[in-house]
Amino acid sequence: MRAANAARKAGASAAPLSAFLPTTRAEADARGWGQLDFVYVSGDAYVDHPSFGPAIITRVLESHGYKVGIIAQPDWNDPASVAVFGEPRLGFLVSAGNMDSMVNHYTVNKKRRHEDAYTPGGEGGKRPNHAAVVYSNLIRRTFKKTPIILGGIEASLRRLAHYDYWSDSLKRSILMDSGADLVSYGMGERSIVEIADALNAGLAVSDLTFIPGTVYKTRSLEHVVDYVMLPSWDEVSSSKRAFAESFAEQYRASDPITGKRLVEAYPHDVYVVQNPPALPLTTAEMDAVYRLPYARTWHPSYDAAGGVPALAEVKFSLTSCRGCFGECSFCALTFHQGRIVTARSQESLLDEARLMIEDPDFKGYISDVGGPTANFRAPACAKQLKAGACTDKRCLGTSPCKALRADHRDYVGLLRKLRKLPGVKKVFVRSGIRFDYVLADPDPKQTFLRELTEHHVSGQLRVAPEHVSDPVLAAMGKPPRAVYDRFCQAFEDINREVGKKQYVVPYLMSSHPGSTLKEAVELAEYVRDMGFNPEQVQDFYPTPSTVSTCMYYTGLDPLTMEEIYVPRTPHEKALQRALIQYRNPANYDLVREALVKAGRTDLIGWDEKALIRPKRPKAQDGAGEGERGSRAKSGGARKRAGAGKRSGAAAERGANATSGRAGDRRAKGSSAASERGAKESRQTERPAAGKGRKRDQRDTAPAAKGFPSPACSQRPGKPPKANGRKGGIRKGR
Repeated sequence: MRAANAARKAGASAAPLSAFLPTTRAEADARGWGQLDFVYVSGDAYVDHPSFGPAIITRVLESHGYKVGIIAQPDWNDPASVAVFGEPRLGFLVSAGNMDSMVNHYTVNKKRRHEDAYTPGGEGGKRPNHAAVVYSNLIRRTFKKTPIILGGIEASLRRLAHYDYWSDSLKRSILMDSGADLVSYGMGERSIVEIADALNAGLAVSDLTFIPGTVYKTRSLEHVVDYVMLPSWDEVSSSKRAFAESFAEQYRASDPITGKRLVEAYPHDVYVVQNPPALPLTTAEMDAVYRLPYARTWHPSYDAAGGVPALAEVKFSLTSCRGCFGECSFCALTFHQGRIVTARSQESLLDEARLMIEDPDFKGYISDVGGPTANFRAPACAKQLKAGACTDKRCLGTSPCKALRADHRDYVGLLRKLRKLPGVKKVFVRSGIRFDYVLADPDPKQTFLRELTEHHVSGQLRVAPEHVSDPVLAAMGKPPRAVYDRFCQAFEDINREVGKKQYVVPYLMSSHPGSTLKEAVELAEYVRDMGFNPEQVQDFYPTPSTVSTCMYYTGLDPLTMEEIYVPRTPHEKALQRALIQYRNPANYDLVREALVKAGRTDLIGWDEKALIRPKRPKAQDGAGEGERGSRAKSGGARKRAGAGKRSGAAAERGANATSGRAGDRRAKGSSAASERGAKESRQTERPAAGKGRKRDQRDTAPAAKGFPSPACSQRPGKPPKANGRKGGIRKGR
């Protein structure tokens, strides 16, 4: 329902049918096209906007003279659904869509989501699980010899052997299960044009072994040179240490300049070969991509359903950069976009903003100017463009590299120009900033933070410390807590100077590898001292091809090969999450159990430092009984009243017996469309050539209003009122 409302708010498609690439045989005929060159099969509805990877890839191909048709969300049980245009001349391009289909479908607790923001009207169930594999197999059954190229986030992060959280097992390279010929991984504009040109020149798809940013299968390594042999499938499937070693090698090979060619052996003399990543686009090349003639809305055929909800969030946002040298362990951007940041020119962004202003639905608000990390507009250091990113250390991590160039002047200049455009009332920065990068800027006037505070925040600034325990933060690749405290204080000081009352709202994550109950209690105490109940809380979600997911599966940090503690069971995860939201009365039993297990019964009491009272709140104790009792009185039947008391007591006993599952039930996530709620995405999830914004797979809820600033000076909070304060998260979509 929320997704459908978002679609309606975005308005009807204002572009004519002729502004879109063909989606039916009749639309192709209207262009005079007989056989198409490529058919793009997507798990998403067709939205021709540069925040959507399929739109970028198809428009790039069109700009190079290729005829491309789109089949959006075909019926995966009907072979005819992928034969709309007949057999393409050069090949099929297949993507699960802007998001991984499994993250799109399931919450971290593996509960099915009921809405899909990338589907007309937000309707769920319009794509299969593991969509890229299913679509590819469907095409292969129908077209036996036609080349099939996989792309998008789902294929990109499954290009080699990977851990699959939903089946709790290792899976082979997606090439082995899909029947496809190639994977175009990462940001795919370069590789897809090279593939198209090679096929158009008459090369067989089996000969396309030389294109950076691709993965292929072969039965012989005779012509493969300068490669690193990874542990084989047999080795990684029988040894978690071997898998961790393989992942570490892949991680080191994720740079386009220093990355090596990788080979993974499978039984029966089959090899999967990953070529080094493609070079990132230059500023001029990125500008050209965003100048292409996008209709900037959904296909008109979706108007009757209310449109496609995912467009509402990004329709009036600007992608200013790609790549991220932040390297959070739980984020897949290192594997997908790489660490070298490239940015569009200010002129390109201003031109796109002027197009937005002309849109009749534009109300004067640019919703975001950013990317994976909003305040990155250049490589971390001068060396990266020539020698690549370092393989043995992080640019930020627990402390900034000495070579890091923290400079916000270009970004500040861009924001100033945008907010001066006629018709623009406010420019927001919402895709997330790295607060440690802000503090690393040597500017004594703190110009960026000051302008962010004065012009680009509306009441709340959302940042992602994720945790407060330094050992957990180190495992996450995040800076120590003291850095976040300094940022909060700086933000509060500037607000005081400019006369504003704005607050930092932290994203927090429970159950990340490295977090025992001890660290979870430490986080709960921090929440207590903030004085409000955080609702932006996410259980760690093990998505493919992240350092944290490797930790989760193997119990090893692949970058150090040291053992790391991993909360695995649903019950332990529920305990850690309940501690963060200890003020929610429904979490009482879980919180008490966690405190006892952690040896922290000092936090059960009546003083202001206590998290919970020694006794369960009465409001919860008598809920079932009181409700039934009132119904009984209204009926005037004592017998019914007595039965109500008995059933109420039974219900309470049942609730106590199942309290360990309560946290899991409440942990349903929000719709996978939002990259910040999923916007959930910190899988960070983006298409092969999409907006590239870091998307957090978060179970989100409306932010609390009227709370004091959590600027991190450890102010004691007010004593909890019998744990009666409402909190928790709203139900997932």
